[in-house]
Amino acid sequence: MRVLSTKGRKAEEVYALLGRLTSRTDASYERAMPVARRIVESVRKGGDAALLRQRTKLDGIPASEPIEITFEEMEAAWRETSTELRSAMKLAMNNIRRFAERQRPREFDMNVAPGVTVGQKVIPLDAVGCYVPSGRYPLPSTMLMTVIPAQVAGVGRIVAVSPRPAKETLAAAYLCGVTAFYRIGGAQAVAALAYGTESIAKVDKIVGPGNAYVTAAKKLVSFDCGIDMLAGPTEIVVTSEAGDPEGIATDLIAQAEHDPDSVAILLTSRSDLARAVAAAVSRSGKANSIARKSLAKNGAVIVTKTANEAREVTNRLAPEHLTIDSAEDLTWVRNAGSVFVGPWSSQPLGDYVSGPNHTLPTSGLARLRGGLSVMDYLKLVTVQEYTAAGVNRLGPAAVALAEAEGLTGHAQAVLERLNKAGGRREYA
Repeated sequence: MRVLSTKGRKAEEVYALLGRLTSRTDASYERAMPVARRIVESVRKGGDAALLRQRTKLDGIPASEPIEITFEEMEAAWRETSTELRSAMKLAMNNIRRFAERQRPREFDMNVAPGVTVGQKVIPLDAVGCYVPSGRYPLPSTMLMTVIPAQVAGVGRIVAVSPRPAKETLAAAYLCGVTAFYRIGGAQAVAALAYGTESIAKVDKIVGPGNAYVTAAKKLVSFDCGIDMLAGPTEIVVTSEAGDPEGIATDLIAQAEHDPDSVAILLTSRSDLARAVAAAVSRSGKANSIARKSLAKNGAVIVTKTANEAREVTNRLAPEHLTIDSAEDLTWVRNAGSVFVGPWSSQPLGDYVSGPNHTLPTSGLARLRGGLSVMDYLKLVTVQEYTAAGVNRLGPAAVALAEAEGLTGHAQAVLERLNKAGGRREYA
């Protein structure tokens, strides 16, 4: 990893590099957009026939291979899974479920004035599609992270898709109780979920990470179907003044191994810590070819003038994963997808077993939202009920505001109730 500094004449170059590493202007999914658009339109118009053609062409799956994955396939995969992995999946599932249950918002009613009751209903979506990648690595954890919050939310129909699900992913689907699992992926799977085909009914929202074509397709369908977020390559930032060099290095390597385009950055005002981490990354990352590529391309150790500068840069980057030294540092954190506190809180623990979701905002989107949560599967529907007394109490103010906006129909609708309730305001 290169060691750079904001202390000298090249400070502007360092800031330009940081901007490039987390910029969305050259996002890979934008380059994938033309191809994704053709695929989405073909499936939207051609249904199953187009879906199967694209699946054969892009994933090499014969058209004769059934689209739907059977319960028996999932059950068999579970039986073939080691006892150790079964136990790990159960532990992760329980923690994810407990966290989502605690996260679920509550319904309420309140009186804002005599005769005026307002409230909130929490209503689950009718159907969601959970995209589980199956490219470079099997990702049973993504099955758990996308399906379980949907179950806690009470979603009526939960659909999982994956083009070539590994045995571990099939086992995770069995453990979760997935009943609709389709052997499709890429932009064609997103189109099938968004618009429906003869075999697959459309869903209300699509969640889960994917490659550039999946992300491009999600952007294309987002006016017709809800999506969670547009995800880019994974990111890690460690902002530390007192961290353990070996521990920091292993976390940087862990996130860097996701993808050759992953971003891994250490921010510190201590040049000795910077050099120690860079050396540890060089030693420990030699055998990890993917991490080595991403660290060479998008990895950096940045020595800042002060600790405060490191913190300001961190919030400007709004990283997907952020590691800080202590709980006291939470006071300055404003923008991050998920925060890991202290030297024992290795980021991969959060990827698997802690409970908070590992589907997180990238490319600066942590300025706007957090990670996937039970909230992504719910609608908060407000409810309002007036009595005659309530209309008399609040109606005149509503009329005044409607008149100020020139919306005479709004004013008349309220005056109609005021007149019937015995209110004094007459519409002029």
